[in-house]
Amino acid sequence: MATAADRVPVAKTYKIYIDGKFPRTESGRYLAINDKRGALLANVCRSSRKDFRNAVVAARKAQPGWAKASAYLRGQILYRIAEMLEGRREQFVAELRAGGVTAKAAEQDVDRSIDRLIYFAGWADKYQQVFSAVNPVSSSHFNFSVLEPMGVVAIIAPDEPGLLGLVSNIAPAIAGGNTLVALASETEPLSAISFAEVLHASDVPAGVVNILSGLKSELIEHFASHMDVNAVVCCEGGRKQRRQVQTLAAENVKRTVFRIDTDWRDAGALNPYLIRDTQEVKTTWHPIGV
Repeated sequence: MATAADRVPVAKTYKIYIDGKFPRTESGRYLAINDKRGALLANVCRSSRKDFRNAVVAARKAQPGWAKASAYLRGQILYRIAEMLEGRREQFVAELRAGGVTAKAAEQDVDRSIDRLIYFAGWADKYQQVFSAVNPVSSSHFNFSVLEPMGVVAIIAPDEPGLLGLVSNIAPAIAGGNTLVALASETEPLSAISFAEVLHASDVPAGVVNILSGLKSELIEHFASHMDVNAVVCCEGGRKQRRQVQTLAAENVKRTVFRIDTDWRDAGALNPYLIRDTQEVKTTWHPIGV
């Protein structure tokens, strides 16, 4: 009889998250993730262009309903995500540690991720008051500006910290009424992809957040060039990749937001301007005194 020591452990395969479901990549390709000793931890999907296109379709379908949801409801849902992540705190700490993050850093990253969600939950019904304006004009009009979500946002999340960097970019985008497709960290993908399970168990409608795993070198072109994406948030890449994103994004005048040098563990990364980055300003002229 084989003992426990003789067993070959079954490595988990982390799937992608599209439209509230967990499909395997249509390409059938996977990436092996090893621990610091070189032992296999898990396999993650190596997403393709088709996976990205499917995710954009799901995000576009969900966007009108999410944009119409009240700011209060979006805040409540963000808070619910934080509650679910708090309940699975030990799992996420363990996944980060397995990937080579120190015990202290892993605990801090998970706690900060929970706090970021609560922070942006609080801003969901307040950023309009801060960034909207009544504008003085030299005519008989009442002129005011308000923010509206851009639509579908493509996010290339930072490689490090894998979980905190992803959460810090997802939370402000959905707080502002956008839907999104995010590419998880290449170097710390496990907890980032597990975050999709938290979203699935919370109250986030299907399609609002879609998470892919894979190689930036393969996918960054598609994130920037897709004609039904309204904005690209890029947190990784050198000068050549940034130029590539800007050039391809110009084809449909999508907004490009670069957060390359941000220290996501620093308190300075916590601000409502991250919400405003993916908002459009709508200005209305209303005649008065006529």
